Amino acid sequence: MNVLGGELELCSVDPVTGYFRDGNCHTAGSDLGFHVVCAVMTEEFLQFSVAAGNDLVTPQPQWMFPGLRPGDRWCVVALRWQEAHEAGVAPPVILEATHASALEFVSMADLEAHAAR
Repeated sequence: MNVLGGELELCSVDPVTGYFRDGNCHTAGSDLGFHVVCAVMTEEFLQFSVAAGNDLVTPQPQWMFPGLRPGDRWCVVALRWQEAHEAGVAPPVILEATHASALEFVSMADLEAHAAR
C-alpha cells in the first residue's frame, strides 16, 4: 500500500531500484533502512547523501547499482529523506510509489509538500 492508501506503484526499473531490486519501494524485516520513499534525485540531495556517508553517485556493479544522476527515481531510506528535509534539500517524492510505512518516519504533510508535479 502507498502513502495515499492505494496500491503501491512502480518507482523505477531504469535504474532498477528498491531494497529487493524489483523497481518497488516495499520493505521487509531484513530492510533495516526502510528504503520506502520513491524520490526523484536532485543534485542537492545526491551531494547531501554523499556528505552523510551514502554515496549514491558512484557505480557499484557488485550491488547492481549504476550510480544515480539528477532525474533518476530511487527508493531512499525514509530517515535519510527526513534528514534531507530538515536540511532543506529533500528531493521530490512520487507519492503513489512511496510505501505506507514511510509514514512511521515522515509526515504526510511533508511528503505532500514535496510531491513531484
